[in-house]
Amino acid sequence: MEIHYDRHHRTYFNNYVNAVKGTTLENIPLEKVFASVSTAGDAVRNNGGGFYNHTIFWKNLGKGSSGPSAELSSAINQSFSSFDKFREAFNNAGKTRFGSGWAWLYLTADKKLAITSTPNQDNPLMDISPVKGTPLLTLDVWEHAYYLKYQNKRADYIDAFWNVVNWDEVNRRYKEAV
Repeated sequence: MEIHYDRHHRTYFNNYVNAVKGTTLENIPLEKVFASVSTAGDAVRNNGGGFYNHTIFWKNLGKGSSGPSAELSSAINQSFSSFDKFREAFNNAGKTRFGSGWAWLYLTADKKLAITSTPNQDNPLMDISPVKGTPLLTLDVWEHAYYLKYQNKRADYIDAFWNVVNWDEVNRRYKEAV
């Protein structure tokens, strides 16, 4: 994880800062940049996405978290029938993402939970994304996230992810989004 953070996340951040330096995007919050990222160029899209997606990913990790709040549990059950079905759908989004990308739990504009995956450094906030919403939980399924420990066993990495989900952060993001 140290290599993942120091070499990948930090590089996306530095490259994003350089891509927007001296432009009208320099002082705009990244979430707002994503609303029109299709007009901002590949350096902004890829590096901004890499920086933002990794930031959420790191905040989604931690130990000792108690699980989904009563409100989030209720929404999960309403949207997916059960926590097990939610977990299965989320795992499937990560396992079936061809190549590199991300699995997402997000809140739609009509305040419903949904799951998707996005390629490369895209996310549900971007105007180019076929699905739109507020990211709540994400899993990095680029090989750099798991290859040193899990080699080509993406499914094992995804299964292990559930041992370190920081539900306190996911609960906070959900409460803020609704």
